[in-house]
Amino acid sequence: MSALLHKVLVVDDDPVVGKSFNRVLSQKGYVVITAANAQEALSKVQEGEYDVVYTDIKMPGMSGIELAERLRVERPWTPVVIVTGYGSQANQDRAEAAGVSSFLQKPLSPEMIEGSLTKALLDAVPAVLPGLVAAAAPQAAAASESDLKKVGLFMAAPFIGLAYAVALPFVGLGALAYMGLKALSRNAPAMKAVKFTAMLVASPFIGLFFILALPYLGAAALVWVVIHAWTGARTLVGKIQAG
Repeated sequence: MSALLHKVLVVDDDPVVGKSFNRVLSQKGYVVITAANAQEALSKVQEGEYDVVYTDIKMPGMSGIELAERLRVERPWTPVVIVTGYGSQANQDRAEAAGVSSFLQKPLSPEMIEGSLTKALLDAVPAVLPGLVAAAAPQAAAASESDLKKVGLFMAAPFIGLAYAVALPFVGLGALAYMGLKALSRNAPAMKAVKFTAMLVASPFIGLFFILALPYLGAAALVWVVIHAWTGARTLVGKIQAG
């Protein structure tokens, strides 16, 4: 986000305060919007997003601290900075309990305004990040598992095709042998001789089949293990996050 897109809401019944913020921050490329009281501020934040809200404490109607408490519930991602000339310890404690980013005493210098704005923008990042991660984690995990399965199938496809290519001749020979054995089944001596000859001829091919198939079976087993290890790890992470 460029600086021109940053919007700052200044809530104070004294228009001079809003002009002071505008003079300091507009030179830095920030857009300053003002509100004369808390109710007007709540209406403005309902209409659009603000990067930071500055508010006075003593105003007609709702106080600035009450505004901060409302925003913490309704807009927890929006940082609030208290600006007041009534800096009592009770007000400061209540403001801190409301989760404000800073508690500034009037009069304000340009350095105080710029410094509090930078701090508020930085404070807004960790406030929003856990929610974004929690929302994105299931989709990311599901997408990763799906991608892993696709990769596994892509890797296994040539091996599966080669295994079929190697196996088909043996299947054909087996079918021919079965038909021959069935035809010779009425002649017991001849049947024994054929069985012995078939085993003798087939044994090298059976051995060769296993030699060729074992690497592919091992690769398929490795893909299976990786997929299930990933699924187990994702389940464990989910339980840890839930705990």
